[in-house]
Amino acid sequence: MLLKTFGWSFAVTALGLVAAVFYGGWTGFGIVAILSILEISLSFDNAVVNAGILKKMSAFWQKIFLTIGVLIAVFGMRLVFPVAIVAISAKIGPIEAVRLALNDKDQYQQLVTDAHPSIAAFGGMFLLMIFLDFIFEDRDIKWLGWLERPLAKLGKIDMLSVCIALIVLMISAMTVATQAHQHGGTHVDKAETVLLSGVAGLITYLIVGGLSGFFENKLEEEEEREHEEEEEAKKSGKKVPAVVMAGKAAFFMFLYLEVLDASFSFDGVIGAFAITNDIVLMALGLGIGAMYVRSLTVYLVRQGTLDDYVYLEHGAHYAIGALAVILLVTIQYEIHEVITGSVGVILIFWSFWSSVRRNKALERAEGKGSGSDEKSEVPSGV
Repeated sequence: MLLKTFGWSFAVTALGLVAAVFYGGWTGFGIVAILSILEISLSFDNAVVNAGILKKMSAFWQKIFLTIGVLIAVFGMRLVFPVAIVAISAKIGPIEAVRLALNDKDQYQQLVTDAHPSIAAFGGMFLLMIFLDFIFEDRDIKWLGWLERPLAKLGKIDMLSVCIALIVLMISAMTVATQAHQHGGTHVDKAETVLLSGVAGLITYLIVGGLSGFFENKLEEEEEREHEEEEEAKKSGKKVPAVVMAGKAAFFMFLYLEVLDASFSFDGVIGAFAITNDIVLMALGLGIGAMYVRSLTVYLVRQGTLDDYVYLEHGAHYAIGALAVILLVTIQYEIHEVITGSVGVILIFWSFWSSVRRNKALERAEGKGSGSDEKSEVPSGV
């Protein structure tokens, strides 16, 4: 079962790592491995969300999502998007960006370095919004309760996450301006670049979130309408065209899943820029990670066992928050790639370990006759 589900992922991993060694030596091997782990850790909650929706769909639509969806996720977001973001930020054509990445790495590296403030501000704001919206939401299950409880109360204030993100962006832009001015640089241009790029990242997040909400509402409306039609048909004795109704609901599910998948994969692509500027290594690492996310989605649908590790979603979002801070810091200061890649992995394993401890505590409580109704009262794993 495991080999059947993860077989393609194992094959892509082997090919990708071999290609990384030939392309960038053992340094390239290490970067691709880190990027793969980072993508898997950041997108684990994506797999959980995907599985929760995918299990409601017919076998046909599941196949569509796992085939066409893979093309969109792997080749679209992980391969095309890194080229596009460099081309836009550096103001060159996409073909030229690919040519430079493959044939003139020094010039490409210089273009990426020059464009890094805008990339970091754009990505940092996008990731920061994902993190803030998560920690300000009141959840039944809390990992770091001492921190998440007061933040959930603050989250009742409307638009708080947007306000905090804008304040962080203003501080970042002012810091850039102050430092550049002290060194006699053209601080106005760089500060404006950071400010505009950060606002663009915020707008992109709001658009993606709006589209996700739109598709989710459409899905709920469609399911409610079809349920009413089914009830009326049962009363009148008429036959309900279940295939047509399932197709409509599944179509909205598919659209919703693609928007969600794009938003989740976006943070991985942006986070990759904090680890490497080499587009080939980036594509290899993110591509491998994306394949495992798809395999995890299938595994969750067929087994449903990993849903018990309830703190993994928290760990993934804290990793996103850490990457957001790192990207914003790298506008002015250099941070080693190993530190950047390790933070997310440490947070994920910490949340996994906390989940295991929680599950064992639940088993002990049930064994003593406490009952499963104490599930939400089990303390977090910290």
